[in-house]
Amino acid sequence: MTRILSALLAAIFTLFVFLDSAALAQSPDDVVWVQIEAQPRLSEATARARVYSEIVEDVNGFSLGGGWYAIAVGPYLRSDAEQVLRQYVRSGIVPRDSFIQLSSSFRQQFWPVGANVLNRDVVTAPDAVDIATAPPAATSPTPPVEPATPEVPEVPAVQAADETLSEARRSERDLSAQERKDLQIALKWAGFYNAAIDGSYGRGTRSSMAAWQEANNFEITGVLTTLQRAALLKQYNAVLDGLGLQLVRDDQAGVEMVMPTAEVGFARYEAPFAQYDSTGDIGARILLISQAGDQNTLFGLYDIMQTLEIVPLNGPRERKNSSFTLVGENAQIVSETRASLQDGQVKGFTLIWPAGDETRRSRVMDELEKSFTRLPAVLDPAAGGDSEQAIDLVAGLQIRQAKLARSGFFIDRSGTVVTTAEAVASCGRLTVDGDTDADILAQDADKGIAILKPRSALAPLAVAAFDLGTPRLQSEISVAGYSYEGVLSAATLTFGKVADVRGLSGEEHLNRLALKAQAGDAGGPVFDASGNVVGMLLPKASGAQELPEDVSFALDGGSVAALAAQAGVQLNATGRTGTVAPRDLRMAAQGMTVLVSCWE
Repeated sequence: MTRILSALLAAIFTLFVFLDSAALAQSPDDVVWVQIEAQPRLSEATARARVYSEIVEDVNGFSLGGGWYAIAVGPYLRSDAEQVLRQYVRSGIVPRDSFIQLSSSFRQQFWPVGANVLNRDVVTAPDAVDIATAPPAATSPTPPVEPATPEVPEVPAVQAADETLSEARRSERDLSAQERKDLQIALKWAGFYNAAIDGSYGRGTRSSMAAWQEANNFEITGVLTTLQRAALLKQYNAVLDGLGLQLVRDDQAGVEMVMPTAEVGFARYEAPFAQYDSTGDIGARILLISQAGDQNTLFGLYDIMQTLEIVPLNGPRERKNSSFTLVGENAQIVSETRASLQDGQVKGFTLIWPAGDETRRSRVMDELEKSFTRLPAVLDPAAGGDSEQAIDLVAGLQIRQAKLARSGFFIDRSGTVVTTAEAVASCGRLTVDGDTDADILAQDADKGIAILKPRSALAPLAVAAFDLGTPRLQSEISVAGYSYEGVLSAATLTFGKVADVRGLSGEEHLNRLALKAQAGDAGGPVFDASGNVVGMLLPKASGAQELPEDVSFALDGGSVAALAAQAGVQLNATGRTGTVAPRDLRMAAQGMTVLVSCWE
């Protein structure tokens, strides 16, 4: 095996030595490299460079800045590098997401130890990254035309000679505490380990390593060699291939973290968010959160974000004194937000990912959280102030909209609500006045009425007082309702008359009204001139026949009382006469009328 490996590597080296010589004759800024990995820790990058050096020639390691380290092979002229990249990927020697990289992207060299092929000045600390968004991984200026070079023949994939058991034990002892934990995390992800992630390799960890070795056709020793550790971590990280995970520094937001730059790119600032919209096929989005403030600011953000369309209603959420976590999920997306208050600044991020891709989403979320770094700046509160404004937008983000919104009204002091059956059909969630969840207590679909019970007790400002008698023909009536389905913050009054005390087909439980009602008014109370409730407005009939716009129908008070009695609710009856003052009627109507919202 060793002789075969040496022959294969010698063949590749012989074919590429001409390419390396030509490249080295150029200025460092005129040549390119094949970048095959990037690691967030120097020790990890050094270990990976050592592994690759046993498999291929010309392995180099460079700092990328921002705490990241690249492993690359080269240098080559660009046309040569493309052949090398194609051949190595085809042979399975390097990952599929390897790409062409410019010399100008590299900084101090760390591998091979003591090498400095770019003649860069030695620095004592990693350089800071200064980017608003990460550049596309494979973008580079058009290179000069170079002489053609011999085509590289295909060779089979090769493996470096593995370590002995004693060598594996020695190399394992050199691992840092975090590297030992990372291996346990990878084993747990692969389904071989279910104990604590503590970096301590006891009987459980050794058994899981042996099981993984057996499943992957390695010699079963319970101690992973350097190559086996690399193979395990490659399996663990394969789910992230193609996402372009790179460190992104946003100086205006004062945040630095790893992002999937192949899927998201900077779009705009809308305080308190820096928005990174989808640029790939997945449909992912990221928001950076950045604003000055205190605990009230943090708590306010927690409440506001739960009204946004990007934070679905279902999912765990937790608010602490100085931080909060929000997870929202539906059939389309999973949204996870983490934010915290430190030194008078609220910062954090939201990852929005398509539903059904949980393995990759959770791994990306781990990378974001692990790399999230606070910088001194905070986003200007005026950022994005010249953008499009709308009442259904918060910082340029769509407020969650109900599937249907209709009116309803209180019929007792505990907050029981009468509404139209249309408002409660096929709803995943029902709310009263936007934020109080409610359940259906009773309904009569044939008559178009439903009674709702709020999950938490309410204290209505006013409660309907019913007159269960038959209203007089041509008497004046009014309807209170959310005509524009919640666009206005209070119910409005619409005036009309009683045109008939029966429906068009003689239905005795209906009153026909001469009144121009809007869709949102349905479910609202119908008042007589004395301020008594005489019925509930029904929605416009749908069908082939279109009635004049001033024809509306109300369910009579007796039908409302009958369903309320079935539900165990006692209505408040009254016999008030005379004419109520318009101001008093308006105050009573707005005090008892509520917005009933049906959500997906």
